[in-house]
Amino acid sequence: MMLLQQEPLFDPQQYISPLVSAVTTVVLFIVVFAVIYLLGKYFLTRAVERTLEHRGFDETLISLAVSTTVVITGVGAVALAATVAGFGVVLAAFATLAGALALAVGFAAQDLIANFVAGVFIIQDEPFSVGDWIEWSGNSGVVREIQLRVTKLDTFDNERITVPNSDLANAAVINNVANDRRRVSVGFGIGYEDDIAQARDAIIDEGSRIGGVLDDPEPTAPVTELGDSAVVLSGRIWIDPDESSYGAVRAQFVEAVKERFDAEGLDMPYPNTELSGGIEVTNVGAGEEATGD
Repeated sequence: MMLLQQEPLFDPQQYISPLVSAVTTVVLFIVVFAVIYLLGKYFLTRAVERTLEHRGFDETLISLAVSTTVVITGVGAVALAATVAGFGVVLAAFATLAGALALAVGFAAQDLIANFVAGVFIIQDEPFSVGDWIEWSGNSGVVREIQLRVTKLDTFDNERITVPNSDLANAAVINNVANDRRRVSVGFGIGYEDDIAQARDAIIDEGSRIGGVLDDPEPTAPVTELGDSAVVLSGRIWIDPDESSYGAVRAQFVEAVKERFDAEGLDMPYPNTELSGGIEVTNVGAGEEATGD
């Protein structure tokens, strides 16, 4: 009988070469990734941080830019390491998937991204800062916190408003305390028979007596309107918004002038309508009764 020679079912030698190749590829990928990531992170983040600090950017934006640089460095390190290690096909598939995912996320989060970008510009351009009294789109409040996505404000009724940054970035924002001087203007009406010079002196004198009112520019009260029922003088005083409250000074101004006008007999007329002509009254009931007889 012939003995048939059979090959062993398991030959370890045939798996050694592929295993060594796989281990070498993985090690090469890890080494290249570590080197590129660590060196890139060290040099790029320091360069970005120093550049932004030199240009006077806000600390929040610098921190954001550094974090973004770290992420970009990591992605770049993965791409370069995969290319060097021979993972080109996997890398291409990953890039396609990542692109499709980024597009989907971009459509889904476009409002969030818009608020985020607007927050970056608000922090950098500084149209207002914490503590400022601002007005926008018929709203007003005192800024309490500026975040990358929203800005938080307090109203004068002590209500908290959270506003998306895109709303503020796209609106005309009035910063009432941005400058070192703020004018307080109040219209005071007097009768056509009253003395304009007397009223002007009363307005200017009372305005200058209010605490916090600046001497330069000095208070004025020009005639600004000839209304239907009154001659209107605009009382104008100036304050430092950092030192005095606009609302409080305006309230004092209005009350002081009203009391002064009352004391000096100056009329503050309100709108009224005068009807002229005649009215004929007919007794309809009596007429119907006479006709029936």
